[in-house]
Amino acid sequence: MNLKVPNIVAVAAGFLLAAFFLLVFALGVAVQRYQLPGYGLLNEVETALRVSVDKTIGELPWYYQQSERTEIIEKYDEREDSSGLNLVTAVGPDSSLILKVMDMGGVTIHEWAVDWFDLWSDAEHLDDAELPKSRPGTHIHGAAILPQGDVVFNFEKLGMVRLSRCGEVQWRLPYRTHHSIFIDEEGFIWTAGQSEDVGARDAYPMHLPPVREPMVVKVSPEGEIVQKISVFDLLAENDQLALLYMRASSIYNTITDDTLHLNDVEVFPSTMEEGVFKHGDIMLSLRNIHTVLVFDPETLNIRFIKVGGFVRQHDPDFIDGNTITVFDNNNIARRGDGQQSRIIEIDARSGNSKLVYTGSEGQPFYTHIMGKHQWLDNGNLLLSDAVSGRGFEVDTDGQIRWEYINLVDDGLVGIVEEVTRLPEEFAEVFAEPCPAL
Repeated sequence: MNLKVPNIVAVAAGFLLAAFFLLVFALGVAVQRYQLPGYGLLNEVETALRVSVDKTIGELPWYYQQSERTEIIEKYDEREDSSGLNLVTAVGPDSSLILKVMDMGGVTIHEWAVDWFDLWSDAEHLDDAELPKSRPGTHIHGAAILPQGDVVFNFEKLGMVRLSRCGEVQWRLPYRTHHSIFIDEEGFIWTAGQSEDVGARDAYPMHLPPVREPMVVKVSPEGEIVQKISVFDLLAENDQLALLYMRASSIYNTITDDTLHLNDVEVFPSTMEEGVFKHGDIMLSLRNIHTVLVFDPETLNIRFIKVGGFVRQHDPDFIDGNTITVFDNNNIARRGDGQQSRIIEIDARSGNSKLVYTGSEGQPFYTHIMGKHQWLDNGNLLLSDAVSGRGFEVDTDGQIRWEYINLVDDGLVGIVEEVTRLPEEFAEVFAEPCPAL
């Protein structure tokens, strides 16, 4: 896989693009400083320019990183360590998307073909500017396997898809879903969504278009939206209106675009004993305002809210009726400065927090974007270290027991959105071969 472009003409073109980028950036500084209309559009232009410059001058795309790793499975002792299958979502070689089931030895047991251009090239619910133009075009952010082996996943902010175990499209949901997939006990699918109406709402002054309104979305097993909850309305109805303006950067309190960044939706299950949290409650993570909350979906009453104590967090999980853990990206320094991400445990009764796991100089762990964590039946913790392109399991002493590296080329890794350990019964589900198509 050749990612370098030695052509001097291409390099010169790259410098021209970079100069244009600097011009747009200078304009963007003024627009961002005063939160003027067009801020969100300029963000999109800036991102597109970065990609163009990177490709032209041979820089790596955002989803690849240099790495000294050489083995797909760095650590695993099958005699002592945990076993099972893993659901993996990642970016692979040549900007391909990976959605596969892998054993503990790194062998692919099952995989789905998830190229956007093959599965949804006829998308009509997206504006032309949003439509992918080249591979990968998007990435898979949120995936879950159903009992019979079907998989449900998000093409990030483009839509949700259900594929059969053997890769046949069961349905496509044309709504801007993203970040996470949670299957509740009745088979309903919960995810984060984004309102298609990007205009300002009169109920929330000083929100300048385009405004990306985050929605909690409940989807039937057949792919129909059965409920949508506005996070703006949820906060306003619970006297938390100030949280809508936390990103304001001027005395005029104007904000725009992705103000909250909803990145997780999870339901409190009936298998856990109630405490502060009640069966059916919903937990949300709002990255851009460093907030996690739990609310009753029937009354919209917020039972618990925590602001701060983590930085640009992801993937809060219920531990019991009074406790959650949070993937704290801890994004307060540049990558390579020794910064470490963390897993934090929070007691909803007192609001007190304690450190569960973090990286170290000898065992680094830092991803400034994305990230997932999963508690395993043996008490170990499975972590998805997105930017480093790995998933790894640590024991109760914090020692790495298993580690998967998403190698895409010599000295190169691709991002890993998620590594999830599957229940034992899926070994039988995926042992059955699919018929040749």
